[in-house]
Amino acid sequence: MDQYPFSEDDIRQIREHGLTLEEVERQLELFEMPSPYLRLYRPCIAGDGITIIDEERRQAFTEIFEREAPKRVCLKFVPASGAASRMFKSLLHYLTQGKAILREAIVSQSQAGQKDAKELLTFMDGIRNFAFFNELKPTMQKRGYHIDNLFDKGEFTDILGFLLSEKGLNYSHLPKGLLKFHKYPEGSRTAFEEHLVEAAAYVRDENGHSHLHFTVSKEHLEEFQRLLEVMIPLYERKYQVSFDVSFSTQKKSADTLAVDLNNRPFRYGNGRLLFRPGGHGALIENLNDLKGHIIFIKNIDNVVPDRLKPETFKWKKIMGGYLMTLQSEIFSYLEKLTSTVTGDQVLNEAMAFVKEELSQSVPVSIENGSPETKKTFLMEKLDRPIRVCGMVQNVDEPGGGPFWVKERSGETSRQIVETAQIDRDSQDQQAILASSTHFNPVDLVCGVRDWKGRAFDLRKFVDPKAVFISRKSKDGKDLKALEHPGLWNGAMARWITIFVEVPRITFNPVKTVNDLLRKEHQPG
Repeated sequence: MDQYPFSEDDIRQIREHGLTLEEVERQLELFEMPSPYLRLYRPCIAGDGITIIDEERRQAFTEIFEREAPKRVCLKFVPASGAASRMFKSLLHYLTQGKAILREAIVSQSQAGQKDAKELLTFMDGIRNFAFFNELKPTMQKRGYHIDNLFDKGEFTDILGFLLSEKGLNYSHLPKGLLKFHKYPEGSRTAFEEHLVEAAAYVRDENGHSHLHFTVSKEHLEEFQRLLEVMIPLYERKYQVSFDVSFSTQKKSADTLAVDLNNRPFRYGNGRLLFRPGGHGALIENLNDLKGHIIFIKNIDNVVPDRLKPETFKWKKIMGGYLMTLQSEIFSYLEKLTSTVTGDQVLNEAMAFVKEELSQSVPVSIENGSPETKKTFLMEKLDRPIRVCGMVQNVDEPGGGPFWVKERSGETSRQIVETAQIDRDSQDQQAILASSTHFNPVDLVCGVRDWKGRAFDLRKFVDPKAVFISRKSKDGKDLKALEHPGLWNGAMARWITIFVEVPRITFNPVKTVNDLLRKEHQPG
């Protein structure tokens, strides 16, 4: 890296950011390397990489979870820092133009095939069905605006202004977690509150404590805390539970150095280096700091009203019980493998378990190796964090998919793969990508303790080369940005990974505001 020497001021800035010079130089080297594409081998499908759990085993896993989970520290981890601005993209398209937004003009644009116009009409026609309507209406009324009159006259400008800007609810600047998602007779709930209600049902210890952790942006931390302070007594009384809720923000030390198009450190006009947030993969640091045994991971926007929650609870318990069953077997083998004498029977049973239950490939050199070689291999394969990941059949929803990936070592492994990790110019790879039958709804249950009850250092199981490089701009200048390996992609690449098919009803994301008009998000 002598090609781009850093000054004393640069080094001081790097250290103030919580980074080391060595880490920054490693990041610069990644920009110089060929695109870090994964090599897909074949898609994971039902019976080949994706486990289908029959009714008998569902019941058995549920019973195991209900019996064992209260004895452990289970918690729910929810990435909740994303801004909601993308939810309102079509509405903001019109609001930011500074022109009057009138139904007559929007109808004409919609009939001409303009997508944003169709989205806006759908929004306005359904506006009374949104959970935030009962908050928006009085907010406007206090300022002398009557939403019903404006709607009837087809004048949308002020309605959007009060919903999205700081003169009203300021929804385009809030994170999704603080938006009202669902209506109830007693009032509307935010996505954040829905996660509390969920956790009370399946993340509760024998003392009635329910543990949750949310990663949020620094600017919204106080708003989350204020909402929690107001709502927690209500939910604790209603569900007879004591909530233990913690928050964290993405660490500055997880930021990455931006470069220009020639891969030189990008600098502001005053010469200072530009560091950018390292993407959701940086949250492996936050996950690593938690003290739980079993951790459920779910996105902030994947929640449903109470009438649909039972199916979600059912599958969380099934997946949790499956994880505990696998852990029990893995821990038993590890205990036997570390005993003074390890016989051929134990080695053969453990090897069969790795191949058949965990679907991990075993090199011929290991199969034909000495007992000590086999033992070392098995210890290394089994002594890892484990995750059971729900997979939903494809229904044209965005999200990573489950694939068998060819490793650099020649072995194959199960990975959750994003489209950005696949070579766009490779017809072979794109054909495999297109043949996928399932996708990842971010529905994970993770075992993060080893067989002796010690917390794994999750940073040791990251594939550091599975990064994302994208083109961005700053102050009118193009740049390249580096994102750490995705949290459920490269950041968990070296975990023991199990894929399980879960029903479509357990996945109901809210990517655009109009998704809240789907029947799954409306009162029954």
